[in-house]
Amino acid sequence: MNADAQDAVDEIRGAAAGTAPVPLSVLDLVTVGSGRTATDALRTSVDIARLAERRGYHRHWVAEHHSMPGVASSSPAVILAHLAAHTERIRLGSGGVMLPNHAPLVIAEQFGTLEALAPGRVDLGLGRAPGTDGATAAALRRTDKLNEGADDFPQQLAELTRFLDDDFPDGHPYARIHAVPGPVQATSPGGVQSPARPPVWLLGSSGFSARLAGTLGLPFAFAHHFSAQNTIPALDLYRESFRPSAVLDAPYALIGVAALAADEEREARRQVLTGALSMLRLRTGRPGLVPTPEEAEAYDFSPMEREFVDSWLANIVHGTPGTVRAGLDDLQKRTGADELMITANAHGGEARLRSYELIADAYGLPG
Repeated sequence: MNADAQDAVDEIRGAAAGTAPVPLSVLDLVTVGSGRTATDALRTSVDIARLAERRGYHRHWVAEHHSMPGVASSSPAVILAHLAAHTERIRLGSGGVMLPNHAPLVIAEQFGTLEALAPGRVDLGLGRAPGTDGATAAALRRTDKLNEGADDFPQQLAELTRFLDDDFPDGHPYARIHAVPGPVQATSPGGVQSPARPPVWLLGSSGFSARLAGTLGLPFAFAHHFSAQNTIPALDLYRESFRPSAVLDAPYALIGVAALAADEEREARRQVLTGALSMLRLRTGRPGLVPTPEEAEAYDFSPMEREFVDSWLANIVHGTPGTVRAGLDDLQKRTGADELMITANAHGGEARLRSYELIADAYGLPG
């Protein structure tokens, strides 16, 4: 492994701060609560990123979603540029960009630009799902053949990687096309220094991306927060499939975890119920803004709805700071995850900010 690759490995395996067993990070869904606006949600994202940087969280990712009133993260690259302007050290990235929705060259250009704006702290996380419903996906992709994009994901990934590295072979139709900012600038007249190549992560909630990430020797992020039953099988598949690469000499697995801490148990329950009701409405074709705690408590759940909500809440680590730390530690031990990325889906920014602060306190992260 060359020195640059080893530096990348050393960075990605950076020691956890404080007493956390593994690095802790943030997944920000940029949620919009009832009575709030997208502007409020985006301002909260800046506040969370600043808090995460101050308290020693390792990275802050945003995820691509479409046609969801309660989620304002349809354009990860735009949000990440804004966050880069308001932070200095924390790693920023996509968790993820849904590659089949985009031309690979466009993503290479966007993330080359982000790397130029925030050198050395940008991650490019990629998924193959549409991040929305079928009709919206068709509008995004301008085709009704939705499986075609997902099935072509390995080829799209290979093309994107070629653009990021600027290494299409001679004779390839794209050999004279360059993603800028990018490596071509290092050899252009005047010797302009190109930005570094952002590291690529594969994201998934099943075995497909787990196997692909392992085969390619890439870091892997699993969506435990909405596919908990598949977590250990997918991580096992990733580790079994792993082949050392120029990026990693051993598997590196991050899992997304839904967690919320509050000063009191009852308050934590009130806050996570808002996210559960929001998800219930989404899953039953009624997407909307994230309800208030009062609205969620007053909602008349049918027996079938109550079953869904109880099942959803069972996979959210919530309670007082000590309870949340114990739950996160247990999850890390059971899965062997190398990093925990915490998402807090609640109505207001205040509850989410307080949660990240309390979790940092529970682990003794720097203040």
